[in-house]
Amino acid sequence: MTETRAAHRPINATSAIVVMGVAGCGKSAVGAALAARLGFDFVEGDRLHPPENVARMASGQPLTDELRAGWLDAIGARIAETRAAGRGVIATCSALKRGYRDRLRGFRSDIVFLYLEIDPATASRRVAGRKGHFMPASLVESQFAILEPPDADELAWTMDARRPVAAIVTATLKRLRQG
Repeated sequence: MTETRAAHRPINATSAIVVMGVAGCGKSAVGAALAARLGFDFVEGDRLHPPENVARMASGQPLTDELRAGWLDAIGARIAETRAAGRGVIATCSALKRGYRDRLRGFRSDIVFLYLEIDPATASRRVAGRKGHFMPASLVESQFAILEPPDADELAWTMDARRPVAAIVTATLKRLRQG
């Protein structure tokens, strides 16, 4: 896996980045670290799932598009509110399908997606090793089954999620500075 850029634009204090990818790719770690480095607000998308979604996933059942809709809207609304207040924001969201990303773009058309690309074996191993998270490793395969990586016409960057968090953040900041 290599670091690639599908589209690019300069970032500023009122920008929004959604760190996306399957479970186990490191969205939360990268998102929190990137937000801290940029001085942006951080929105942990998993915390916006309604209890019914969490219970369903915890029991090993993948979410349907319909069950994801309200969750995506909650993330999109938080992004829009933060941007409207003049602050930059980093949010985490699997955003596995283009339709999900399009739904988020309905709130802010200028969202940049940072896709953390990872292989199924590494993602499964990472999820199996997590403590205290509702997502079981058994659901990783279902995420790969519906994954639609960002297309070249989307405002998105792809990073190799097997790299250390610090390296991903540094590479992202370098891209941002390049304008």
